[in-house]
Amino acid sequence: MKTIRLIALTLVAFCSVAQAQQTIYRCGNEYTNDGFDAKARGCKPVGGGNLTVVPSLVTAAPASNPPPPKPGPSTNQKIDTNEQRARDADAKSILESELRKTEQRRDQLKQEFNAGQPEKMSAEAKNHQKYLDRVTQMREQLSRLDNDIVALRRELGRAAVKP
Repeated sequence: MKTIRLIALTLVAFCSVAQAQQTIYRCGNEYTNDGFDAKARGCKPVGGGNLTVVPSLVTAAPASNPPPPKPGPSTNQKIDTNEQRARDADAKSILESELRKTEQRRDQLKQEFNAGQPEKMSAEAKNHQKYLDRVTQMREQLSRLDNDIVALRRELGRAAVKP
């Protein structure tokens, strides 16, 4: 009884696969599975695997009158001169404080770096490569901090030039 059910399920599966695997015909840029119409139009059968056709989405024509832009920070609105000066002063003070912090970090790291001879830590006494890696990392950090300081000074120069 079980074998009959198994055979019946297998036949149903094969029939559905055979039905789903109809011959696909290509007519230029169009694909169809209507064999009668395809043969009449002179279409060629496509072989070698499954073919999935995804219909394109129809897009609406662009509106002739676009909606007006929403008011917000992106629109060009006149800003009061005093308000702009206050913003510029805030930006300048932020840049100056960032420059001071970066210079302090650089000075502290330079002191630790000790001209390329920093003190060895306990784990580095046994493994010299760890020491060399830390020295290289410190050298790279010093270089980045120097570049940051140059960039911050350049920005401060630009802020001072604004009328």
